[in-house]
Amino acid sequence: MTNLHDKAVLFRSLHAGDQVLALANVWDAASARLVEAAGARAIATTSAGVCWGLGAADGGRLGRDQALDLIARVTSAVRVPVTADIENGYADTADGVAETVAGVLAAGAVGVNLEDAHHFGDSPLRAVADQCERIAAARAAADAAGIPLFVNARVDTYLCAVGDPATRLRETLDRATAYVAAGADGVFVPGVTDPRTVTALAGGLAVPLNVLAGPGAPTVAELGRLGAARVSLGSSVAEAAYAVARRAAEELFGAGTYTALAEPIAYQDLNSLMHAPR
Repeated sequence: MTNLHDKAVLFRSLHAGDQVLALANVWDAASARLVEAAGARAIATTSAGVCWGLGAADGGRLGRDQALDLIARVTSAVRVPVTADIENGYADTADGVAETVAGVLAAGAVGVNLEDAHHFGDSPLRAVADQCERIAAARAAADAAGIPLFVNARVDTYLCAVGDPATRLRETLDRATAYVAAGADGVFVPGVTDPRTVTALAGGLAVPLNVLAGPGAPTVAELGRLGAARVSLGSSVAEAAYAVARRAAEELFGAGTYTALAEPIAYQDLNSLMHAPR
């Protein structure tokens, strides 16, 4: 499938139906091909993994051009639809977010995550009106291009532990409702996996709910039964990969042994995967 519009329609459809959309987030072309080969129906990037691989810290510190170049490398490496984590849109203004989204589409992705965390602001989250303006700009840029981009609005109330825990669910739903009215197609609430909260979030939303999962979280099937439509792994796959690198190095420089390298992907297999035409 090479038509961007068709990929966008397909990606949107993956959020409906009985099967939860499971996303093992990637950070480069090789990880994207590995995930696709494992059976992924779509590919999602992790902003943190992308930043680390490009020599930057996560949290609004990567340049837009670097991010767009990486997105293009990933989309050209796989056949399935790609959604990109674009942090805050790599821009200070709503107009800048629109420019970023135009670049994302040109790079071949059909979805974005847009977060309301404000890494350089006086408060941990952007004001609702400000974030709504940024989401509306993203929506308008996609509409102008004629592509039904899936805008996944990330609400960081739980991840950043904002406000009173007793009112955090209400704050999250209020923000999410405003973001949907501004043009978001889905809502991503990282930092939440407990069944009661996931059920409440899913029940309070009119759009698909994305949950960030990992060790200790309910299974994909269990999260689906609670109402989640999309389950992603975020930066944890990259973190696990870098943990292998650290263990191997510490073992090499310490005991002088190599057990951390005992279960690699064979060179021939990985090299063949990268030779496969797309």
